[in-house]
Amino acid sequence: MGTQQEKDELYALDISGVKWQGAPGTSPDEERVEIAHLPGGAVAMRSSLDPDTVLRYTEAEWTAFVLGAKDGEFDLQ
Repeated sequence: MGTQQEKDELYALDISGVKWQGAPGTSPDEERVEIAHLPGGAVAMRSSLDPDTVLRYTEAEWTAFVLGAKDGEFDLQ
């Protein structure tokens, strides 16, 4: 996945001006997961209930997550 240098650079980015988006049909004033696209295919993710806590993923990490979700790896039993 991402190297430590890639992660350090990703977390050093100023993302104060990014556009956050949630699932279609949701509103920013309700509880939802929001993502923002970053340079180089990276993605930031946060909860609308805790917008100051932001996780950042390299393109490879995000791709692996999305593929795993589509494959059912995160389905609740």
